[in-house]
Amino acid sequence: MIVILMGVSGAGKTTIGALLAARTGWKFEDADDYHSEENRRKMASGIPLTDADRGPWLNSLHERMLQYRKNSENAIFACSALKRQYREVLASGFAKNEIRFVYLHAPSALIKERMNTRQHPYMNPELLDSQLAALEVPRDAWPISVAGSPEQAVEEILAQLREAGLLTTVAEKP
Repeated sequence: MIVILMGVSGAGKTTIGALLAARTGWKFEDADDYHSEENRRKMASGIPLTDADRGPWLNSLHERMLQYRKNSENAIFACSALKRQYREVLASGFAKNEIRFVYLHAPSALIKERMNTRQHPYMNPELLDSQLAALEVPRDAWPISVAGSPEQAVEEILAQLREAGLLTTVAEKP
């Protein structure tokens, strides 16, 4: 099973992904780790990435997901996956029961507030508006509000995984 935590920057994908991995025992990967240096420089300068910029990045992520499947390992990925076409690249070759998108969302004012209080090595808070403009809200993802705490979002995701029969045991809260 591959779970992709998606949404705009500042939605808490990395924080929630790490917490979810700790509870499930699944591997966790942050898609930001797969960006090229050129993409990182652009984002740090406040320049939104284009579809062409994201193409090689998405292909690298897809290849990594396929490796997990080949090794019969469950994994959680934190990836913006803002557009339907990006999600299609990531899900290519996976059966519906092998991959789940989880759409992390909150009011944009709250996300902006959170972004302004955190430090990120290259994600410029000025890029939030361009991400919100590019976002194509998925119809087939599990919508999870991140207006509360990261722990609350993790509990909701765990409940969805259990309900779908994709998870039977979890670690206790740390």
